[in-house]
Amino acid sequence: MEKLLEIKNLSKYFFLKKGIFNLEKETIKAVDDISFDIEKGEILGLVGESGSGKSTIAKLIVRLIYPQAGRIYFEKEEVRKFSREKLSKNIQMIFQDPFASLNPKLSVGTIIGEVIRVKNKILGKGCSKKNIREEIKSILATVGLPINILGDYPHQFSGGQRQRIGIARALAMQPRLIIADEPVSSLDISIQAQIINLLLDLKEEFNLSFIFIAHDLNLVKYLSRRMLVMYKGKIVEEGLSEEIYRNPQNSYTKQLIKSIPKIKYWS
Repeated sequence: MEKLLEIKNLSKYFFLKKGIFNLEKETIKAVDDISFDIEKGEILGLVGESGSGKSTIAKLIVRLIYPQAGRIYFEKEEVRKFSREKLSKNIQMIFQDPFASLNPKLSVGTIIGEVIRVKNKILGKGCSKKNIREEIKSILATVGLPINILGDYPHQFSGGQRQRIGIARALAMQPRLIIADEPVSSLDISIQAQIINLLLDLKEEFNLSFIFIAHDLNLVKYLSRRMLVMYKGKIVEEGLSEEIYRNPQNSYTKQLIKSIPKIKYWS
């Protein structure tokens, strides 16, 4: 398979001041010299407890923060050389909290429409109100939302509906890679299953690649062919999800498996 994204020797440290007069410094190795890749059309699982470095990796990839060391390549081109527009066109994120990630002052139509305008500008396409409205309706239908919600605001929707709006916003840019950062952890189990199955359908329909971040190894196993297990900024285990789940080699992975309830996510 052809590689879409390559991470090479990536490190991100945070420095905290300590002591009464803040004269001491503590180094937090959020991401500590890690390397991995994701193939085109693949869902790669990234699993670990809170604070293991999963979300830091996501932020590094989309350049919300910058690394101390290492390189990130998208289709063999270094991401740090991308313009903000080129990066957002190729890589989008779905966030954990669907309410906090949506601007409460903007309607659904405006939230998605603004992304479509940016995308069309990048592609050199027209931005007429009629075309944008039709594209918004098409995206809403794709994620299972009615087209009569364009004038509604985020607070008027349930958590599951808000997450669908967040997914629609990501899709509006027509990206190649989507980073889903704990996208169902704040939702009820029944709604989780709906969102997970939606993501699987979208992967097939649009030939998307995903990095799926979660603390639930059982969920990651269901979604992804390969997974990486993170602990304290390091990748402690990686390989085929089914094999890791059946025969974990690292003690931390074994602990994760023992602590996770066996929940079925398929509909």
